[in-house]
Amino acid sequence: MTRQLFLIFALAAASLQAEPTNWKIDTSHSAAQFSVKHMMVSTVRGHFGTLAGTAVYDAANPAATKVEATVDVNTIDTRNERRDKHLRSADFFDVENHPQMTFKSKSFSVVSPGKMKMTGDLTIRGTTKEVTFELEGPTAPINTGRGLKMGAVATTVINRKDFGMTWNRAIEAGGVTVGDEVTLTIDIQLDQVK
Repeated sequence: MTRQLFLIFALAAASLQAEPTNWKIDTSHSAAQFSVKHMMVSTVRGHFGTLAGTAVYDAANPAATKVEATVDVNTIDTRNERRDKHLRSADFFDVENHPQMTFKSKSFSVVSPGKMKMTGDLTIRGTTKEVTFELEGPTAPINTGRGLKMGAVATTVINRKDFGMTWNRAIEAGGVTVGDEVTLTIDIQLDQVK
């Protein structure tokens, strides 16, 4: 009898784990970061202060994962207020007309254990382009005493001109002030929604 009860509970637990689960981004432990070449010789790095979003994750079928995320572009921070003001202007993000950057996943593919590709629509400055992120994770969920948590890191490279950010300035030594390719890195911690 005891063994039968154990098997029933084990099967019930397995079926629960196989169900898709809902998660939300922990904004205080997540970050949207970027890096871009400056003057052809150095790299400027910055981040956005507010990242929010949700995910639906099925451990039994990771390819069925769905993610939606929103970034408050007005919170851009490169540790230089003058530069940040320029980045908020119509030359770049045009936050007055486009205060948010959004991502909505369309497909996931498993590359190897712990690595996936995440493809979806990235919208910046009112322009939407399909991009693919290299994804490390998600980690196995852990219980911290405040519910289940897991994490992931997503990285991609975009061309800023594809999103209407075409401003640049030639420099005397040759080349331009701002590189075209921008690396986006999203570090997220997810909290399970009960």
